[in-house]
Amino acid sequence: MGIARSTYYDCPERPIDDTAIVEAMFAIYDEFEFYGYRRVGAALRQLGLVVNHKKPWVTDTRHRAFWGASPVSRSNEISRRRERFHGAR
Repeated sequence: MGIARSTYYDCPERPIDDTAIVEAMFAIYDEFEFYGYRRVGAALRQLGLVVNHKKPWVTDTRHRAFWGASPVSRSNEISRRRERFHGAR
């Protein structure tokens, strides 16, 4: 045939649209408002949506303003940990 066997048997999956994931995340956050991105990812996989560990985190950080939370910067989180363990400087 002139092509590699791995290419012949490869059937690429079409990526799922972000709107379906965001709608499912909204439904999960409405029901369980204290779920983090890990539990949301597990709930999405239980619903049958194929997502890796990065997709819920990225989608969560992009759409965080829609569900009323403000994004936390990494430097603020690190400084809060430092204050908790070493006291205020």
